[in-house]
Amino acid sequence: METIRTGVYICHCGVNIAMTVDVKTVAEFAKGLPCVVVARDYQYMCSDPGQELIKSDIKEFGLNRVVVASCSPRMHEPTFRNACADAGLNPYCFEMANIREQCAWVHLKGATEKAKDLVASAVAKAALLEPLERKKVGVIPRALVIGGGIAGINAALEIADKGFETYLVEKEPSIGGHMAQLDKTFPTLDCSACILSPKMVEAERHKNVQLFTYSEVKEVKGYIGSYEVKIRKKPRYVDEHKCTGCGECANACLLRGTVPNEFDAGLGKRGAIYVPFPQAVPLVYTVDAEHCIYITKGKCGKSPACKEACSANAIDFTQHEEEIEIEVGTIVVATGYELLDPAERPAYGYKYDEVLTGLEFERLSVASGPTGGKIIINGKEPKEVVFISCVGSREREGRVECGRMQDARFSNLKPQTSKGNEYCSRVCCMYIAKQAHLVRDKIPDARVKIIYNDMRAHGKGFEEFYNRVKKEGAEYIRKELEDEVEVIKRSEEDDKVIVRTVSGREKVEIEADLVVLANAIVPGKDAGELAKILKISRSGDGFFLEAHPKLRPLDTFTDGIFIAGCCQSPKDIPDSVAQAVGAAIRASIPLIRGEVEVEPLVASVNENICVGCGTCEAICPFDALSLEAGVMHVNEVVCKGCGSCGSACPSGAISMRHFKDEQIYAQIEAMI
Repeated sequence: METIRTGVYICHCGVNIAMTVDVKTVAEFAKGLPCVVVARDYQYMCSDPGQELIKSDIKEFGLNRVVVASCSPRMHEPTFRNACADAGLNPYCFEMANIREQCAWVHLKGATEKAKDLVASAVAKAALLEPLERKKVGVIPRALVIGGGIAGINAALEIADKGFETYLVEKEPSIGGHMAQLDKTFPTLDCSACILSPKMVEAERHKNVQLFTYSEVKEVKGYIGSYEVKIRKKPRYVDEHKCTGCGECANACLLRGTVPNEFDAGLGKRGAIYVPFPQAVPLVYTVDAEHCIYITKGKCGKSPACKEACSANAIDFTQHEEEIEIEVGTIVVATGYELLDPAERPAYGYKYDEVLTGLEFERLSVASGPTGGKIIINGKEPKEVVFISCVGSREREGRVECGRMQDARFSNLKPQTSKGNEYCSRVCCMYIAKQAHLVRDKIPDARVKIIYNDMRAHGKGFEEFYNRVKKEGAEYIRKELEDEVEVIKRSEEDDKVIVRTVSGREKVEIEADLVVLANAIVPGKDAGELAKILKISRSGDGFFLEAHPKLRPLDTFTDGIFIAGCCQSPKDIPDSVAQAVGAAIRASIPLIRGEVEVEPLVASVNENICVGCGTCEAICPFDALSLEAGVMHVNEVVCKGCGSCGSACPSGAISMRHFKDEQIYAQIEAMI
């Protein structure tokens, strides 16, 4: 029988632990614990000298178990496992006690005694640890990118450039995302389409990129290296291979100029057959089945007008929804964001024609928009323009208006309870500054006022651009964060609105021809459903959750699935591109290696006890269990070791490797 020889190492973590924990006392205590042959304290155990100390003791004292009491295992458990492996010890014979986050940081008194208990608990478990071996699985040398915005396009091209076939799936008829809707980009004022269009064309023409537009991912099964994906491709009712993009079908459509154009944020009109914008990729027309009278009513004149006009014979009303199955090794999620509906914040007056969102302003400003780039409100150029920041961003849960607005002139300022989007949407401050510049550029005699909470100009060239806009005449009016802004009309006949707020102690009332709302970036409506399909987590604000905010910001908790762009959190174009490239590189590593190692911390079934009831299979969130010949079996590559099955098993046949019942009981007994 193996004689347990344990080494215990207590970290000072500078003063993070040592400030409230008497580290040397804990080390002395550890020397008296069962099976401990050496116990030491060191300033930084994760440093090279700290790791060398462990390696040296493993060889000198013949250690076969190691316990490190320091920070969160999430941060440094792989570090110490690798150190043990370098010294010839199985890395799963290592145990870690968290005496920083769970002890030193949360206690002013009693931290030393609690640290002793945590160390004793870890030592007790370590004595029962068993050596485990990682498995290697092959990797299908293909990748999937979900989302065809600027992040998804760059991620797909980055992977494709490394020689791997890449599928790019976009739910809209064209790739491009929100960036395609913009006029200029801050702070350089480059034309958005001029930057984006070449990338879109490159993605379409790249020999290793296969586009699936007007398509959605409906099912994902498998594991890192071998994901089976089902894609639902909606019918365009236009043959992509025949369509030349000439536009004759759209010109002939009987509903031409009557259907709200979502690409123009509803400000422009299109027909029932359309391309979203002139630079669309692919440049293929799509029939809007919801509005097409031939599809909805079965009749469009003598025959479909678009079909008669199409000389390429590309219109095909016999098309049906397709289901496409692909297999990939890794997945990058870059599904982007949506914008908060300002109607959810009625105080901002979005119901009035004079009040627009930032995106609607972009479509008025851009040359390809519904007004040809002219900023027109109520048939004329606005001379008094007000921008309002943080509409739905930086809210505090349950916030109610302060009492400083109880004034006869401001009696309409009604208290509102916030829905609580506490995060900053990051891009609003700068795109307001950009749009203020555009107003002054297109309407030189316009007066521009910006109502803001704080100015956040954190990026390269941002502060300089902000100062430039102020010099151009934009007036910044700072309001207190807890003070609301209200936008009202004196009468329905009036073509102006009144903006009311409080700046400092002064009540402010501004007449405006145009009000532009910087509404918050929010997760996409389908983010929850996609999270279930991919089996990835979301943070409290609804965005996809990274595995670690500092050390693994591009990974999810599901191996082989990575995130990029605004689906992870609000960010600007350069940050989205940088994250996309990083996620693509992370996704390419398994493809290049051709195989991956899988953690052995998974469920294990005792076949002699298992009764085959299927309880565990029904609750497994990863579909890792299957009943074979009356006995449950675990797909160890798919299993994530969550423990759901073990806690539900009525016969106790399932245990978790590295977290067996006897190991947990030993921990509890050592503590009490």
